[in-house]
Amino acid sequence: MTSQSFSIWTICFGLLLFANPVFSDVPIESKMVHVRMEGPREWSTFDDEPEAHRIDRTFDAQHNSAACVLRLRHQDVKQTWSIELNGKSIGRLKSDENDMVEYFIVPSEVLVDGPNVLTIEQESQRSQIPDDILIGEITLCERTREEELNQARILVAVKNEAGESLPARITITNAEGALQTVHVESVNHLAVRPGIVYTSTGQAEIGVPAGDYAITVGRGFEYSIATTGVRLAKGEKVARELIIRREVNTEGYVACDTHVHTLTHSGHGDATVGERMVTLACEGIELPIATDHNVQIDHRPFAKEMQVGKYFTPVIGNEVTTHVGHFNIWPIASGARIPNHRSDNWNSIFDEIYGTPGTRIAILNHARDLHGGTIPFGPKMHNALAGENLDRWPIRFNAIEVINSGAIQSDALQLCRDWMALLNAGHNVTPVGCSDSHDVGVHFVGQARTYIRCDDRDPSHIDIDLAAESFIRGEVLVSYGLLCDLTVEGKHRSGAFAQPSSDTLNVSVHVSSPTWTTATRVQLFANGVEVRSQAIDTTESNAGGVGRQTVISWVLELPTHDIHLVAVASGPGIDGLHWRTAKPYQPTSPVWTPQTLGISGPIWIDADRDGHRRSACDYARDIVAKSNGDLRTCLDALKLYDEAVAIQVAHQLELIGLSVLSEATTLEIFHAARHVQSGFAKYQSQRRENIIARTTK
Repeated sequence: MTSQSFSIWTICFGLLLFANPVFSDVPIESKMVHVRMEGPREWSTFDDEPEAHRIDRTFDAQHNSAACVLRLRHQDVKQTWSIELNGKSIGRLKSDENDMVEYFIVPSEVLVDGPNVLTIEQESQRSQIPDDILIGEITLCERTREEELNQARILVAVKNEAGESLPARITITNAEGALQTVHVESVNHLAVRPGIVYTSTGQAEIGVPAGDYAITVGRGFEYSIATTGVRLAKGEKVARELIIRREVNTEGYVACDTHVHTLTHSGHGDATVGERMVTLACEGIELPIATDHNVQIDHRPFAKEMQVGKYFTPVIGNEVTTHVGHFNIWPIASGARIPNHRSDNWNSIFDEIYGTPGTRIAILNHARDLHGGTIPFGPKMHNALAGENLDRWPIRFNAIEVINSGAIQSDALQLCRDWMALLNAGHNVTPVGCSDSHDVGVHFVGQARTYIRCDDRDPSHIDIDLAAESFIRGEVLVSYGLLCDLTVEGKHRSGAFAQPSSDTLNVSVHVSSPTWTTATRVQLFANGVEVRSQAIDTTESNAGGVGRQTVISWVLELPTHDIHLVAVASGPGIDGLHWRTAKPYQPTSPVWTPQTLGISGPIWIDADRDGHRRSACDYARDIVAKSNGDLRTCLDALKLYDEAVAIQVAHQLELIGLSVLSEATTLEIFHAARHVQSGFAKYQSQRRENIIARTTK
């Protein structure tokens, strides 16, 4: 090589280096940092004071003429957090409270030689709610995003014990236990998010950075999970086959999610309608109700397109979204007009709903949450103990969400108590479990669900009309990680009107779950009042080896008046990222204990043996009428009844003009039976709360 050619080569090589500088990975923040904007803490698990109000980090790097990637880990992100490099936006943290690793593309020309500044902060103009988060393990990586996530490959196959492939959710966590963002080729049988791959065929090839991972697979509540560890070097490709089995027997029940959204038709969330079809198949939902906002979508063409039609029967529904509440309605006839959602009162809204061809069911959604300036069951609108709207709007919905896994309450049983109060008020209302899922992996579809008693032998041909009839009769079980089946006299189940043949009632509660959840307590409620409670010996709840099974039995004395019985099973929440129980959507307290729940449908007991189902309100009206509204006479009559009837009597007296808050009323109550004192005291507290809410601006 001549000296001249050497000089030209040297110059060209130097120019090449200048155009495409090579740098090593640059660590920016090695530890996890507690960050919160100015304001009170969100959760009691965080310190009163954060370590910082935002992330500001200065680091040395080189100018980038080509795109590279920023890797970081975060937890408990609920609000909107922006990421800027040298004042230029490179993205926002995924709004997801799960622990995860994300990768953000740093476009060319963003980095400069020397000091660079990374800023991550909550966008306060979008929300004034302080968000406690952990963020850290931040690294600037020299490779492109695709190169970073394709250092190694994992081939995962999910099968049953017979060797047949199953639709499933695959969860990938890294060595620190965080959801690992992956690279997967885009194909129509997959739905992919950080650390989550739904596969309707049971097969997936997944790209990851080199490292150690845990792979967990499952198929919703009814199935076991299987986990395997894998260590991957750069360039390595491994295959893993994992076997799962059905652990919860739901024969004769159809798994229904009554609250299912898509980005395609609701305009928010992140699950396209195609991805929704995949996730429904993978979570084992057999009767999904399409409930996008103020539209009526038929999912059958999409299920056919995604080749998952054999796994479920789609139902046309609608979330009728109004300023005075949200109502999921179904089944709706194909091509039916859309109800007018612009009314400002329930009566005209329900005229519209039930005037929609085919519609038989209207569910009151997330009744304790604020939407459009309204909390339907907040104290300004609703007397929760009396089960009555304070503006005298009629209760025309025939179902209510008692568990919404996308909008869990701080008090997990608050909506269950609200529902039982509606039963006491004489309303025929079915309890509902649902997901309210708008997402693929944040609040995933089918986490809470409703099991409807009907023929489930062919999930692709469920009789929608028969399922709706069973649903209206209350022949349901609500599941959020547990299944709780109540039986009276060995034959009467949820939705029944039992006519006892003796002065005692034999009550049994069968609690079942997969082996990855655990029930620790069962409660029995009569007219909404706990009458029995028993801890479960978890060491004996696995008899038979398939799932967890527990049966608890009690003998009750028959009361003198009709009652409804409801059983509730509860257990600890799930920390595992394959099925993590979410934090409350609109918390009322920074203190929260995660729980799993199973709630039975009601069984009505014809205790007065007159052949007619009578509610606490029915008895209360009779008592008040026979006493001509005399308080002392009412209190004396209530000795033969229970707290629920006492509450309803207090309400009826209030309606005819007797103030239950007066000093004279309080003195009279002092000498009443204990259950009467309790009922009136609770009603007085509720009335004060209602008055304050309605008189405070």
